[in-house]
Amino acid sequence: MTDNDHAVRSEAFFSLHHHLPRQSPGSDATTRWLLGLTGPLPRRPRVLDLGCGPGRAALLLAAEAGAEVTAVDLHEPFLDELREAAEARGLDDRINTVRADMAELSGPDFPDGSFDLVWAEGSAYIIGFDTALRDWKRLLAPGGSLVVSECVWTTDAPTDEARAYWEQETSLRPVSANTAAAVAAGYHVLGVRVQPDSDWDEYYVPLAERVAAADASAPGMEWALAASRAELAMRRDHGTEYGYACYVLRPADPRWTTRPETAADIEAVRAVNAAAFPTPDEAALVDALRSDPAAWLPGLGYVALDGPDGDIAAYALLTRCRVGDASALALAPVAAAPDRQRQGAGQAVVRAALDAARLRGEPLVLVLGHPEYYPKFGFVPASRYGIRPGFDVPDEAMMALVLDDSVPVPQGTIRYPAAFGV
Repeated sequence: MTDNDHAVRSEAFFSLHHHLPRQSPGSDATTRWLLGLTGPLPRRPRVLDLGCGPGRAALLLAAEAGAEVTAVDLHEPFLDELREAAEARGLDDRINTVRADMAELSGPDFPDGSFDLVWAEGSAYIIGFDTALRDWKRLLAPGGSLVVSECVWTTDAPTDEARAYWEQETSLRPVSANTAAAVAAGYHVLGVRVQPDSDWDEYYVPLAERVAAADASAPGMEWALAASRAELAMRRDHGTEYGYACYVLRPADPRWTTRPETAADIEAVRAVNAAAFPTPDEAALVDALRSDPAAWLPGLGYVALDGPDGDIAAYALLTRCRVGDASALALAPVAAAPDRQRQGAGQAVVRAALDAARLRGEPLVLVLGHPEYYPKFGFVPASRYGIRPGFDVPDEAMMALVLDDSVPVPQGTIRYPAAFGV
């Protein structure tokens, strides 16, 4: 194929997509859910929307989060659509469009540490998920988050037809493999969700209508229509095998090194728990849980250190509990050495433990704790799910975090290990 042939096909492809409401699966509801997971933001957060297309997410972020959005795309007509929509909505002072290649973000528009959110719905595949994780981290301000979606396998056994189709474009992985890649790249995972079928409908229903009405005699259009029909047919016939997963990620706090506890840490862990609480009960609880094979899960007791070879500054433990007959995890205790409290060590070790739980495929974590502290990790009152403890506590203090919303959340009474004494 000559360069001219490629240009003609590209022009035909884009002509099919101009003025569609979306350029990838998505919805305003999904964008809002992702935004909610990023936690508290500055009054006017700085957002970098990469591969923005006509800017559906950029417009919502500017309007509802009060964001100052730098919207990046290589296709100037999409940026024209975004500028027109921003002006019509009175948002043109909040959205700055930049024609640039997301693989080469340099110059005054993209300094290090300059964005509270880096947003990439349906576009990271262009440079690859792992490359996006590596290259975009530098753009985030302290406490900033990366929101990125990626096409994934949603079955353990995709058909040969689905594999052959996707391998022409990219190499799909399961949700868990991308989660592991994010953790390995130095991020904490704040949330993961596979987009619902309705998000695909928001993209494909208008596209199918456009395909049906297109003039096949236009230059390059026969190829563009064939490619679009093949894509629509793949989704129709094999849509249960793949989907888009959205990841909300935050770089780990570089001040702390986190890792699973080892046998050599037991005395130091005991000392941190004894010092962090007014009684020795929590230290004794950890020892008792460690000796209970039904409760103890190797690799889910985590420590935070003052650097790679530093002292243990904080500790978090996840052990097996149940809601009715369904498996869950109990987060307790969480402790920081007195001279390391309110410095981020506790947050770092909790996030590391929750990441480890996600990588194990655990679906649910429960915590009895301060209702002003644990919501920053995504915990909400457990009563929202019909989960309750077997003893009286304030409703807002008994909290739950769903790690995998593809698994039904169990309802019922929490059954703690015997060491908890409840």
